[in-house]
Amino acid sequence: MPRADIDGTVISYEIIGEGAPWVLTPGGRFSKDTPGIRQLAQELADHGKQVLIWDRPNTGASDVCFTGPSESAMQADRLAGLLHALDMAPAVIFGGSGGSRVSLLAAASHPEVAAGLAMVWISGGVYGLMLLATVYCGESIRVAWRRGMEAVVELPEWAEVLEQNPRNRDLFLELDPQRFIETLERWMLAYWPDPSATVPGLPDAACSKLTVPTLIFRSGKSDPHHTRATSERLHGLIAGSRLVEPPWGDDEWNQRSDAARNGTGALFERWPLLAPQLLDFASR
Repeated sequence: MPRADIDGTVISYEIIGEGAPWVLTPGGRFSKDTPGIRQLAQELADHGKQVLIWDRPNTGASDVCFTGPSESAMQADRLAGLLHALDMAPAVIFGGSGGSRVSLLAAASHPEVAAGLAMVWISGGVYGLMLLATVYCGESIRVAWRRGMEAVVELPEWAEVLEQNPRNRDLFLELDPQRFIETLERWMLAYWPDPSATVPGLPDAACSKLTVPTLIFRSGKSDPHHTRATSERLHGLIAGSRLVEPPWGDDEWNQRSDAARNGTGALFERWPLLAPQLLDFASR
């Protein structure tokens, strides 16, 4: 699998198809190989797009990296660097859940890499954001406090990055536990609900300055992790953005989450259904 060194962080990636450049970013700490990601990339490639799928730092076969004001900001910076390194800037940047946050931050902080911006399942709401802080950082902090980095590498949440990239074990063990804790606590604070920041790490005032063509899929009313109000508020902030209904029912996130938890499906497995609307957006 191709790799690129971006600011000292080795990134695993794959390019599918030829044509106008796109990049897809999933959420959570899920890799580019999660069902639905490659399939959506292939759908776009079949319509003349060159699609980058990549493992963000701390996911898949890429390096772990614990720098920056937040994990999403760090990943957004690496995404911009990767697009430049691959001569794929500007690209249409699409992401979902945590990937929507990374995509938005990349477009806002590095506008030269974004020809368009599309987002689905935008994390928000008090419950959703506070849960993210705990899920992404809480257990690693607790274990590092008590038993150091040797115990952190034994956590199930890091198993995939250690299996797919063995050098990550050394990268973990080289970290000073106290500095690691300080970094993750800073990252936790980025999720603190802030009335002036609809999306963590990006003040609403910065959102309102975005000029990139933007497509926002409206979140379901039943989704407590990516609230409908968050998607609608972001639409109101980004001048000229389009707010559209997704190609599935209101309960999609909950159904996909249950399927992933039960081992009967995957969170992003139905993302290929988004292809027609994404292609229509790009054609405009």
